[in-house]
Amino acid sequence: MADPLYKILVVDDEPDLEPLVKMRMRREIRSKMYTFVFASNGVEALETLEREGDVDLVLSDINMPRMDGLTLLEQIAGAEADLRAVIISAYGDMKNIRTAMNRGAFDFIIKPIDFDDFRVTVNRALVHLAKWREALTSRDKLVTLQNELDVAATIQQSILPTVFPETDGMQIFGSMEPARAVGGDFFFVERFLDGRVALAVADVSDKGVPAALFMMLTRTLLKGALRDGAPPGRVLEEVNDLLHEDNDTAMFVTLFCGIFDPHTGGFTYANGGHNPPLHVRADGSSEILPITGGIALGVAPEFTFAEGVIDLAPGDSAVLYTDGVTEAINATDEEFGMERLHDLFAERPGLDAREGNSAIFESLQEFTGDTPQFDDITCLVLHRKDPSRAS
Repeated sequence: MADPLYKILVVDDEPDLEPLVKMRMRREIRSKMYTFVFASNGVEALETLEREGDVDLVLSDINMPRMDGLTLLEQIAGAEADLRAVIISAYGDMKNIRTAMNRGAFDFIIKPIDFDDFRVTVNRALVHLAKWREALTSRDKLVTLQNELDVAATIQQSILPTVFPETDGMQIFGSMEPARAVGGDFFFVERFLDGRVALAVADVSDKGVPAALFMMLTRTLLKGALRDGAPPGRVLEEVNDLLHEDNDTAMFVTLFCGIFDPHTGGFTYANGGHNPPLHVRADGSSEILPITGGIALGVAPEFTFAEGVIDLAPGDSAVLYTDGVTEAINATDEEFGMERLHDLFAERPGLDAREGNSAIFESLQEFTGDTPQFDDITCLVLHRKDPSRAS
């Protein structure tokens, strides 16, 4: 019989967790997708890693006897580079979570464990590990700058959502086309239990692996700041302060974050120095969202980010994008610009999220032709459905 595809070590001193994981993940275990081994503290975890020898992913609590999860991460970083670690932590423990990220944790899971989120996080970490291993194999063969960019592209693509929430009241769709010189674009979607949904688009300064790693840190901090449905302004303030700490590289990220309520159509947002999104109405007319005056994140601590609010009527869309869209160039070095973006929707009113996203990329391809682009092209569209147009 074939061996399981991945081996996962769960480190937690709660005795009830082992039977719970085995019960809730029994389908994956039976199908040989995963096999689980368990340890009750960091010391036992290191012994298990040495004994097993082929662990792919470590899921570890932070607070444990004998050796805590943060110390375990330090030990893993020094001895076990060919695996990924995910921290399991309680609400409100962002300081320890940030420390864990700085010590090499890939992501985190909040207690009490939501096993839907558990599956998504585990899968994302293992996909990233597989792509990272593939990239490292290539790096061994091609010790060039291009290989570094390939690694960065792998990191970049591995954290982007591939499944988007859709209800009777809304539709979301996003995509990114990486440039030759990989930057740090990413987009983020998170749906809350009350039906609201958070969306974000960001662009990290610099390029290559450093930008990709800074992008991963930003995304993780953003996910943590949104954990309790905090308003966008407060979310940006928390992420900004955490990024500013120990930022010796002086990197920064522009980030737009909004929360949409499909029941009311309200879209509350804050902007950290990013391109202002487009409010596209059902008739094809459009305008940029009012500016809220925020700065890029990681530049200055304790900055207060103001919020804006708009109402998306049925049939309206919010189009979030990075400057790779408006600054795309053609063979004569002419930029695509905002006017063409407005015209695109004016000429094709009534587009939903997927159609609007596709229309932007099709228009950009027609405009740029074979001209190489030097920035990622990223777009995320939120569409409020019009019940009167439902089939």
